[in-house]
Amino acid sequence: MERKIIKTEDGSTTIHLVDWGECYHSKNGAIQEAYHVFINNGLSLVKEKSVSILEMGFGTGLNAFVTLLESEQNDLTIDYVGIEAYPISDEEIQSLNYVEQLNAEKFKDEFSLMHNSEWGVKTKITENFTLTKRKRLFQDIDDLNQYDIVYFDAFGYPFQPELWSEAIFVKMFNSIKEKGILVTYAARGVIKRAMQHAGFQVKKVPGPPGKREMFIAFKNF
Repeated sequence: MERKIIKTEDGSTTIHLVDWGECYHSKNGAIQEAYHVFINNGLSLVKEKSVSILEMGFGTGLNAFVTLLESEQNDLTIDYVGIEAYPISDEEIQSLNYVEQLNAEKFKDEFSLMHNSEWGVKTKITENFTLTKRKRLFQDIDDLNQYDIVYFDAFGYPFQPELWSEAIFVKMFNSIKEKGILVTYAARGVIKRAMQHAGFQVKKVPGPPGKREMFIAFKNF
């Protein structure tokens, strides 16, 4: 499948899958989307200072990187697990401009370490942030009551509907601690029903730039 690095509306880059017409992040702004969906409507809802996060779709590392920056700014301790079955290439990593766009040159080496760290090994990226990358399919997740938040960032429903199924959301529900949450950019009715059948209470909230709505799903609130 042909892949291209493109620039989104806020100046940050993403990977465009030409055959699908799909991107790793919103064309309306990759960084804006990451902050709106996963920080403002995810991490910010957790009041504890120590937070465990599961990201479904590690991809470019953008969501993990902005979470690392938040951990530094707000003195949070983050234990981050990123799931990615198909890691991006070294060439693609070098073409991403997140460090520059976020004015985060201080953390340039940390961004590189996030991508270069060994798969399957918990790596201390900063004093506050540890990362474990797991090269696995979504269907293989079997964690139980482990995470405060799930960042659910699969490719869109039209391209991989099997990743938005009730069976997958049951796995997500089981992986989350009591009173935990799942957050995603998606807002389709079929996805809401799959989440509800898995046991989640689902709330629709305003979406990031270019998208009207998105979901936050709660476990046993």
